[in-house]
Amino acid sequence: MKNSRSIHRFGVALAAFALCGLTASIAAATPSTQIWIPSTDIQPYKTVHLNFDTYLRANTNDDGSRTPPAVVIGPTFGVLPYEKIQAEVGFDVISAGGDADKYPLYGHFKLGMPEDNTWIPAVAVGMYNIGTKSGDVRNGELATNQDIAYALVAKTFPVIGRLSAGYFSGNKKVLVDENAKSDEKGVLLSWDRTMTEISDKLWVAVDYQGSNSAMGALSFGASWAFAKNVSVILGYDIYNNKKAGGENTVTMQLDINFP
Repeated sequence: MKNSRSIHRFGVALAAFALCGLTASIAAATPSTQIWIPSTDIQPYKTVHLNFDTYLRANTNDDGSRTPPAVVIGPTFGVLPYEKIQAEVGFDVISAGGDADKYPLYGHFKLGMPEDNTWIPAVAVGMYNIGTKSGDVRNGELATNQDIAYALVAKTFPVIGRLSAGYFSGNKKVLVDENAKSDEKGVLLSWDRTMTEISDKLWVAVDYQGSNSAMGALSFGASWAFAKNVSVILGYDIYNNKKAGGENTVTMQLDINFP
């Protein structure tokens, strides 16, 4: 499973955050991920990974309006030439139809150790949604610096697939619940598997991010690798707290690796 999955890397994620008045909009910096949460996957040395992601609200808001779609585009670079220790860095430019579009740049990085054929799991630590606008959402200010730090472990099991678990902690001034109270920490959980019984090109995943901030969501989806270096994910995101995260989203994510 590990070898077939590495053919088509699924390096995308988004995070939602509450802005002034707790109006949810989508923004992200996208490390290699599952559907929503980070994964232990890391881009290989000298690989340039380009993601182009869209997020569409599945329903209208309570007042009948529809939140504009979010568009995320950006590269991720593999930067370490070692087999046992790997690293990636990257950034994204994001448009979500809100005031945060004035500060569209977000960064991310990840350092980790890949899984091997023994009992040793994959391990990864990193940060994402490193925004450029500081502020305190609790006071109604605009802010994009979620600055989420995380740690993950993952292990692949025969037939079952890969199981991942971890924890994250972000900026308590930005990650808040529907009552504007800090809720910046939570678990990270996922299951993913390449469906070799059907095709080595088909991959499915379910992931979960805790907290009642707009970051919290249960997501699931599937990917198809159209070529060795090109894949598309179709997924669905169910937010833990709709007053903080907004209506659920349908996501389509295009991933291209160079070379």
